[in-house]
Amino acid sequence: MVATIEIDYGKCQTPFECKKCLMVCPTSVFSVEAIKVEKFKETDPKEPGAYMLLPLYRDRCIGCMDCVQVCPQGALNVSFPEEVPSER
Repeated sequence: MVATIEIDYGKCQTPFECKKCLMVCPTSVFSVEAIKVEKFKETDPKEPGAYMLLPLYRDRCIGCMDCVQVCPQGALNVSFPEEVPSER
């Protein structure tokens, strides 16, 4: 089953500077992408909103919840949909 990963971007403002969820995730679910790009200028990792945390590889999530526990802002929530029993 593929995990549902919710990120509160109001709390996760500087993911490139933090990177705690990236470092702790055993299956490398997350990626940080620059969303503010200016020509000939380096994007400041401390600038709120300049980068965005993305759960690009949700299918790799094993549900260990390490990312949720390590997030200093409490910005992550991971859940799995309940299995629907198949009829035979």
